[in-house]
Amino acid sequence: MATLQDPVKSLKGIGEKRARAFAGLGVVTLYDLLSYFPRRYEDRSTVTPIALAQNGEATCISAIIAEDPRLARIRRGMELVKVKAVDESGMMEVTYFNQNWMKNSLSRGQEVTFYGKMELSGSKRRMSNPVTEIAGGQSRITGKIIPIYHACHGLTQKNILQSVALAVDACAAQLPEWIPNEILTRHALADVGFAYRQVHFPTDFDALARAKKRLVYEELFTLACTMEARRLGGRTARGKVFFAPELDGFYSRLPYPPTNAQKRAVTDALKDMTSGRAMNRLIQGDVGSGKTLCAAALAWVAACNGYCTAFMVPTEVLAQQHFASLSTLLTPLGIRVGVLTGSMRAKEKTALRETLSEGKIDLIIGTHALFSEGVTYPNLGLVITDEQHRFGVEQRAALIHKGETPHVLVMSATPIPRTLALLLYGDLDVSVLDEMPPGRQTVDTYAVGSRYRDRLIAFLHKQAENGNQSYVICPMVEDAEEETDPALKSAERQTEELKLALPDLSIGCMHGRMKSEEKDDVMLRFSRGELDVLVATTVVEVGVNVPNATLMIIENAERFGLSQLHQLRGRVGRGKDKSFCVLVSDAENEEAKQRLAILCKTNDGFQIAEEDLKLRGPGDFLGERQHGLPAMYAADLWADAEVLKAAKEDAEMIFRQDASLALPEHQALRKRIERVQLNTVSTMN
Repeated sequence: MATLQDPVKSLKGIGEKRARAFAGLGVVTLYDLLSYFPRRYEDRSTVTPIALAQNGEATCISAIIAEDPRLARIRRGMELVKVKAVDESGMMEVTYFNQNWMKNSLSRGQEVTFYGKMELSGSKRRMSNPVTEIAGGQSRITGKIIPIYHACHGLTQKNILQSVALAVDACAAQLPEWIPNEILTRHALADVGFAYRQVHFPTDFDALARAKKRLVYEELFTLACTMEARRLGGRTARGKVFFAPELDGFYSRLPYPPTNAQKRAVTDALKDMTSGRAMNRLIQGDVGSGKTLCAAALAWVAACNGYCTAFMVPTEVLAQQHFASLSTLLTPLGIRVGVLTGSMRAKEKTALRETLSEGKIDLIIGTHALFSEGVTYPNLGLVITDEQHRFGVEQRAALIHKGETPHVLVMSATPIPRTLALLLYGDLDVSVLDEMPPGRQTVDTYAVGSRYRDRLIAFLHKQAENGNQSYVICPMVEDAEEETDPALKSAERQTEELKLALPDLSIGCMHGRMKSEEKDDVMLRFSRGELDVLVATTVVEVGVNVPNATLMIIENAERFGLSQLHQLRGRVGRGKDKSFCVLVSDAENEEAKQRLAILCKTNDGFQIAEEDLKLRGPGDFLGERQHGLPAMYAADLWADAEVLKAAKEDAEMIFRQDASLALPEHQALRKRIERVQLNTVSTMN
């Protein structure tokens, strides 16, 4: 008897070659095959008379072959089989391209069902290469709702359909019911066997809707339970018990008053740090919302408690910027601040490591060098990572393991839509900075075509004349021979063109193929004001703070996601002067125009992120592998946002009742969560 964990090659008709093709789709076991849901469906259940079929509409026609098929050879490599079919309402001509066998498969007088797009030309009606099924046999591909799957080389739709049918017959009855009965009843959800059978082979569209409802909820509920289990696991870890110093004294020493959102975030974190459990908190805020001040406040709290803070950032330029700004804030308060990066001289590194190991540094800022061999922390109490999605799980863990259960704060300026945040950060406590500090200006944003090129060059020159600097962002590093679009701008070519057009300006170039020290040198020159224009790829997207930069020009803007464009725009508008962002695009695609129009209308990163998710979906929005987001097979995180909310509430209720899922009615759910955790252990953030 077949089981859910049997390999797919145990099914009839699947040999080694086809099993490898299935493996390429992520299908290894019979359970994987049952979970390989169709991407769409074709309604072949309703027969339409020939005369009533609409032009361009896929439809099912039941007709009689009016004459024997004719084979015509048009040219070498192109042969046609033509046949006429009639019903009581009219006649149509059916053409098969390079399917010579159809000449002998069809004959005059046969009753045949065709499924395809009807083409109207005057009074004539035609179908080309329709799905064809002769009446009299067992109906397999017409007369019903047919699932259509994502196929690949080595697997046809027919192969997949036949294999899924065998798996459903063999194993659908073995699927465990892991959703508790009380939840099934409350949400009127179908049972698991019905859902998996109907999603592959629906008897009608009502049954298909019931199956989809169940599977969408199941997927989101399973993920919500997985994240709740991880959250509770983190909360059980004992942490250092900090005392709470008087924050008003800290705030009064700042050069500007904190926002209410900043105060809330710091208070949330302080509650964690005084609770006796290890803090695991995310502070999420739009570009310029003031996350660094929150980090400074918490580093001060750690120092007041006699502990050191390690603050890890993704680039050396950003490390130096944070060192400068945090030293200004904290040194007057008696906080000893240091910086450690990979490019420092060996003598400097050795001296700093010794000072750090002796407990003479309260806040150490740096790149991945912070967790390198030879760096020791005698009293590490707080770990902060900035732009946390830029670090791998192993990198963050390596830094955390330098101490004994330190408190952990992660920060991100990448606005994540609420629905996505529930999954990405479900195991973290989240504080959101939803207001801007006073004085933070909006950036005027415009979308223009390349015909404005001369005016843009003049605008670059004007900014330099006014003593300001500009960014020009390109989608490519260099011209690629394989790239068919000559309008695509490369950083290297754009740099040369601008040097010719603006010979009196100092223009630099930076991209991801340069060595780290080369990039840091260019960025340092730009931040010092030695360059008027910096031409770059998206390597400037995160964290760089040059208050004197007032213009951002983004070439081929349609090539970037909305949230990425917003992050790039955040590099300007950081000083006192009015700033601008110009999106250059000649795209005629309506969706591309719509996306750029959204960016021109709002500077709200969270609103932009919601629109980006709505337009692109979660996989394209963040990249599933990079962020450890398990693939969605049934659910759509935008369309099913309310279902996700309900699933999360149900998960929280289950864990309040039975935190370890020890009750008999929760055993199947516990096994399900363990399976998800096993499959995502190396990628989940």
